Amino acid sequence: MSSAEMTELRRAIGRLRQCVGALRSRYGESPAVRRIVNDVDRLDIDVADLAHLPPVPTQASGPPDVVKIPDTPYDPAFWKGADDEGVGGYQRDQH
Repeated sequence: MSSAEMTELRRAIGRLRQCVGALRSRYGESPAVRRIVNDVDRLDIDVADLAHLPPVPTQASGPPDVVKIPDTPYDPAFWKGADDEGVGGYQRDQH
């Protein structure tokens, strides 16, 4: 995260903290307000942790890898012993 992004994030958390202060004035120390305060504190902690992490290298943004699936039927041996979900299971001979 760039320095400008980090500064903007910290600024946004500061504005959020001011809003939470107004909520605390209006609703007191209700459980909901305490949870919101805790959430804002957690954001501060996470941003501080993030500031110490190296950035992830950007990957080339090209078209995604395409996996071609053949139209030919699979070998029936592939399905031997598998249940056919949704139609009551595979019918096995009792021999």
